[in-house]
Amino acid sequence: MAVTNNTVNAYGAEEREKIIVRTSIKGILANLALAAFKAFVGLASNSIAVVLDAVNNLSDALSSVITIIGTKLAGKAPDKEHPYGYGRIEYMSQLIVASIVLYAGITSFIESLKKVIHPETPEYSTISLVIIAAAIAVKLVLGAYVKKKGEQVNSGSLIASGKDASFDAILSASVLASAIIFIITGFSFEAFVGLLIALIIVKSGIEMISDALDEMLGKRAEGELSKKVKEIVRSVDGVRGAYDLFMNNYGPDKYIASLHVEVADEMTAPEIDRLTRKITEKVYDKTGIIIAAVGIYSANVADDFAGRTRAALVKKAMSHDGVLQIHGFYLDEINKTMSFDVIIDFNVENRREVLDEIKKEALELCPDYRITANLDVDVSD
Repeated sequence: MAVTNNTVNAYGAEEREKIIVRTSIKGILANLALAAFKAFVGLASNSIAVVLDAVNNLSDALSSVITIIGTKLAGKAPDKEHPYGYGRIEYMSQLIVASIVLYAGITSFIESLKKVIHPETPEYSTISLVIIAAAIAVKLVLGAYVKKKGEQVNSGSLIASGKDASFDAILSASVLASAIIFIITGFSFEAFVGLLIALIIVKSGIEMISDALDEMLGKRAEGELSKKVKEIVRSVDGVRGAYDLFMNNYGPDKYIASLHVEVADEMTAPEIDRLTRKITEKVYDKTGIIIAAVGIYSANVADDFAGRTRAALVKKAMSHDGVLQIHGFYLDEINKTMSFDVIIDFNVENRREVLDEIKKEALELCPDYRITANLDVDVSD
């Protein structure tokens, strides 16, 4: 659930699905009409660029069909085999759409290259130019509309379709420009425009595949979202710090998370139980994110020696390049133990060596203590 766009609370899952389906149907109808007109103009004028533009509209229509199917399947209720629901199907449908776009781009490139090698003279009429110009206007309006709806319901597929439609308008404008230049100068480079369109379609397909794979593999949570969740957690009385926020995405607006919170070592089990319940309730109420687990870090609150040691250790550790944070520090003077977690940037090649250096520095502060230092993962902002 994106905090800045609380889709489920604003629309509800059913309403979100209806908006995506209605918007996609409008996109299908518009793209089919545009494809028909452009195909007619392209064949009549012997223009490969216009024909490829029509093919692009057909691929956009097919993409909208797949978006509808994916949205419908993703809306299925959870069951025993899939307790987190089917939300990730939307990413699979996005991958299918991306593959179609990539195939269309490669095919278009091959056909355009044939026209470059064996050129044919196009024949444009006034009506064909008017149709292309009208198509540009329609695509601009359609792109803005679909993108706006996608942002309203946090649908990556709709947002991508909206951007793609706006970009298609620019491509169509280049086709129109090449036609006008041919009429004025007699020089035809529409096959080269076809190559450009094909390359842009291929690039778009590759980017869409990359985005879909990122979502399916699991990627870092959006920075503003993770910061907001931690801010909410820290606002709960008794929480001294929030760390290690893991957010697993099970489809748009479907997050299940876990995190660690730091609490005073004087808190009792019943107090901690009430605290963790408040955390899960507050996060869900404000974001729709389900906190599945809350781990506990115990913090020394009545021990001056522990406080001084912690401050000294943090100062030494943060002097190392790539060290982002130290948390989970706890010092047990009775059992002579010290434990803490260290987050080191992924770009640091020798992360384990840096951790070992910090452990040595901790041992210098408390020579007769047993040191436990964990290399933590930088999973969220």
